[in-house]
Amino acid sequence: MARITRFTVMSVLQAARASVLGLPKDSAYSWGLNKAIFFAAAKRGFKGGGGKSTGGKFETSEKSTKKPSGEDQDVFFLGSDKAFLDREASSKEKPLFTIGGETQTESDFKKQVAARFGSESNFEKAWNEAMEIVKGYDKGTLDSGSEFFDQVYKPRRDMLAQKWTETFTEKES
Repeated sequence: MARITRFTVMSVLQAARASVLGLPKDSAYSWGLNKAIFFAAAKRGFKGGGGKSTGGKFETSEKSTKKPSGEDQDVFFLGSDKAFLDREASSKEKPLFTIGGETQTESDFKKQVAARFGSESNFEKAWNEAMEIVKGYDKGTLDSGSEFFDQVYKPRRDMLAQKWTETFTEKES
């Protein structure tokens, strides 16, 4: 049985958050997977890099010696939360995010997150539930990465993981 993990819940809720805050779905999926990878790495402990803030705009950045991948990176803000843009793969209409030198794409999200639900239909049901949860919060909560984590994700991560596992994954015989 493919269990729905906290990583999966974080990915889906973060993607729903990004969608509600205005990112197109493929970019929201990139954001959701990126943030889940970030939090998983932070939990294990990692050294991060810098980048030039663009305030959500797609501008070039100056080189920084702190960047882990050695590439120029731009910082994209979703509210007060941020992630590195993959400048090569992004456009104004479709920002894509990168961490650890890997770009998170819609395809990656579908393989690593949505596939755990067993079918596209099952994932859509979970996605709709996540969207309803996120829409229940004010913009201030959604704009703040820490408030989102503390008020939206953390109180329901285990409940959603258990519920989605029981509802959307096949039981082993």
